[in-house]
Amino acid sequence: MKHLLHLRLSRLPATLQWPLLLAVSAAFAAVLELVRLPAALLLGPMIAGILFSLRGSPLRIARPLFFMAQTLIGCMIASSMDVSVIGNLANSWWLFLAVTLLVICASSVLGWLMAKWQVLPGTTAIWGSSPGGASVMMLLAESQGADMRLVAFMQYLRVLFVAVLASVIARLFLPEEAIGAQVIDWFPTLDAVDFTQTLLIAAIGGYAGLKLKLPAGQLLVPMIAGSLLNMSGAVTLQLPEWLLAISYAVLGWRIGLGFTPAIMRHATRALPKIILSIVLLITLCGLIAAVLVYAFDVDPLTAYMATSPGGLDSIAIISASSNVDIGFIMTFQTVRFLMVLAIGPPLAKYLAGRLPSH
Repeated sequence: MKHLLHLRLSRLPATLQWPLLLAVSAAFAAVLELVRLPAALLLGPMIAGILFSLRGSPLRIARPLFFMAQTLIGCMIASSMDVSVIGNLANSWWLFLAVTLLVICASSVLGWLMAKWQVLPGTTAIWGSSPGGASVMMLLAESQGADMRLVAFMQYLRVLFVAVLASVIARLFLPEEAIGAQVIDWFPTLDAVDFTQTLLIAAIGGYAGLKLKLPAGQLLVPMIAGSLLNMSGAVTLQLPEWLLAISYAVLGWRIGLGFTPAIMRHATRALPKIILSIVLLITLCGLIAAVLVYAFDVDPLTAYMATSPGGLDSIAIISASSNVDIGFIMTFQTVRFLMVLAIGPPLAKYLAGRLPSH
């Protein structure tokens, strides 16, 4: 591992880099598994991807492969949903709506204040502080004259921070008996019909999401369709651990390999300010989670995961490997994601227009 830090990976052919990336990812994941850190299969490849990218590796995850991984993660979320999710949403819709608006407002106000105080140039802070919809915010930021590279860096660095912090917190909340007894069956016996149906839901749902041009449709459509079919009893979703591990690794590499040397050089001067903004946003979301805990008797870890301003897919992976109410969490995360896409862009434009001219 030490030699890798001094190796210019751009000099190696891709045919050697991919096996090396796989080996380093497996090593990191194994270490994280030893300390029983949830989502080690996501974090290990993510860390390896960052290391490789900063050492000049040109490796990138192809979009079709990334989309395929997201469809399977969508089905994984669906397999954890039960009928109680619909009841919770119907009975407490106002709570989901209110908390979601609080998170969006907190992030928007933080971004506006940072822009007003010129912590970051122009309107970059407003777009970069949005809690979700990274690709949409990056495109809108560029159209509004903000620095798209800094916005992208803020968005993906926050995903990294949230993923690592959420995994550490989840590990601290794991009961001791769960830590010692956790055994993964990597190659379970599969029902041919159920497994085939699961893959079809992933493939057809993901394709429909892309054709409809829905943001993150390749994850949301399989998740919604799979949840409805699973809760109705029409389908039993089956996803073996080995297949999920591949999906987690692809997502981890997608995030990690995005931290290119060019982006890092560009963001170096603003890095302390960006980290401060991320910490403040996570803290604000943590305070909102505390309200859920004390006012509505929600489990602390579930409340934290539900309000975390991270990526929908990465929070799903961490939740699936933790002792939490994944249905509650994913309902919150999905509602927020959809609301960010709906009101985030016009809200950011409005706030940008309220900035004093210099």
